[in-house]
Amino acid sequence: MEMNSVKFIAILSLLASLLWIAGLGWTINSQFFQKPEPPPKMAEGSKSIDQDQDKEYHIVGLGDSLTRGIGDSSGKGYVGYLMDNLKSKTKQKIQLTNLAIGGQTSTGLANQLKQQEIQRQIKNANAVVMTIGGNDLFNGGKVMNDLSSSAINSTRSAFLQRLDHIFKQIRSINPEATIFYIGLYNPFSDLSSSKETSKIVINWNYYTAEEASKYKKTIVVPTFDLFEQNVNDFLYSDKFHPNSEGYKLIGERLSSLIVFSGGGKAK
Repeated sequence: MEMNSVKFIAILSLLASLLWIAGLGWTINSQFFQKPEPPPKMAEGSKSIDQDQDKEYHIVGLGDSLTRGIGDSSGKGYVGYLMDNLKSKTKQKIQLTNLAIGGQTSTGLANQLKQQEIQRQIKNANAVVMTIGGNDLFNGGKVMNDLSSSAINSTRSAFLQRLDHIFKQIRSINPEATIFYIGLYNPFSDLSSSKETSKIVINWNYYTAEEASKYKKTIVVPTFDLFEQNVNDFLYSDKFHPNSEGYKLIGERLSSLIVFSGGGKAK
């Protein structure tokens, strides 16, 4: 009887060993020799979490010395402060191409938009930020020599025709990019003629906003209120261009209008 028990235990031990060896062989084969199953396919139209973050958001700067940043000791201008603010809001890659030219008028910008490289940059843009009109209106301060309604109205009417042409050019190149048009402030608001010059700038901004409203995804960014009080605190030594603090105000306001959501995708 004892002999049978010994044989029974020996057979069980042999079977257990065979099962252990078989299991070990299966584990080694599955872990080291079989190809892993491919990951499940994503549904059509869906995106990975990081896909939007890897997509670059391209901003193009157009216009005059304000977009160029003249007067800012740091050299950033409002576009530089805009970039700083946006990078603190999103992990998405942001690229800036600043094509603005100091002293540029609306006539100059319209001609610049005919250039092939300028068109290529705008075509690839997600957003266009621009300042134009200050040199048309103020003409290096010469507007102060003639504040008559007839002179101002004539200057404004001609500018609005050119601005309409500029918007059409940009839209023909890129129908989807958001255009941010920076309105004018009054650098002469501390002079004796401040009431007249402020009224001129307010009217100018009103009519340019009307022009911009004709085009989709075109946003006017007001700056008049930022400089109206204590204007000299925000102007460069030439009493015309913003200083660092003035540009920061513009950059902060503009950045608040570019909203990122989800994986860093800008609206």
